[in-house]
Amino acid sequence: MAKATGPVYDVPFKRRRKNLTNYAKRLALVKSGKPRMVVRKSLRHVSVQFVRYEEKGDVTVASANSSELSKFGWSDRSNLPTAYLTGALAAGKAKKKGVTEFVLDIGLSTASKNALPFGAVKGALDAGLKTKFNPESVDAGRIRGEHIAKYAESLKGSGAYEKRFSDYLKQGMQPEKLPEKFDEVKAAVLKSQGA
Repeated sequence: MAKATGPVYDVPFKRRRKNLTNYAKRLALVKSGKPRMVVRKSLRHVSVQFVRYEEKGDVTVASANSSELSKFGWSDRSNLPTAYLTGALAAGKAKKKGVTEFVLDIGLSTASKNALPFGAVKGALDAGLKTKFNPESVDAGRIRGEHIAKYAESLKGSGAYEKRFSDYLKQGMQPEKLPEKFDEVKAAVLKSQGA
């Protein structure tokens, strides 16, 4: 029988090869024994799930999608204010199912200041859940959408304003008044979740 020559190559798991899962990070999160707050975004939506590890497979305890915010008068987007509100909504649902604290699972996203997942965490904290979190990770003004309002104000009166904010305008929302609308919707979301 001939011996194999050359180095032996270990093929990584399929989800790692496709750059979908970092198993070392996942194992560290699962070892904590706490539910994971999984924050994901698409081009149009933000989704937040509270997931508990079980031997037969992960179990989703509670979840919320940014499309659910329409019943509170918020238009569905994939931005920081929407992530905050979706995080608060999901946290309220998770609290009702006995979740008191969590660890953040951002998947393969990069952790940078004012990143969308940190807005969702801030929303979950304000809804009454606990986790280790550096409050400097996200700016309160950006959560309220002040940066969007300032940009809209700078474009007002030009053709770029109508083009850039056409979705907001179609839904009857003035982008320069986004922080006030955010405060109104935030109060409604937190009240509905008992926070």
